[in-house]
Amino acid sequence: MVKVRDLGLGFNSDEIVLFKYCSGSCHRARSNYDLTLGNLLRQQLIAPGPQERVLSHPCCRPTRYEAVSFMDVQNTWQTVEKLSAAECSCIG
Repeated sequence: MVKVRDLGLGFNSDEIVLFKYCSGSCHRARSNYDLTLGNLLRQQLIAPGPQERVLSHPCCRPTRYEAVSFMDVQNTWQTVEKLSAAECSCIG
């Protein structure tokens, strides 16, 4: 549960909405790409740049989203599409 204004989308509202997100590890879904990348990183045969973060495993990400509706301080209903996770899966 978070305040709408804390979402960082520029809406001025004191309402609290349910923001659902994905989390968790996906190590069981690792592909040959993931295994190879992890091995090359461990051996330091490839190195990410100073601003890069290379992940050698799939990420748990939304595969379906839900819209969230709320009333702003002007008493106007607002709807934000694709805001909250409805389904999650290992991507990558």
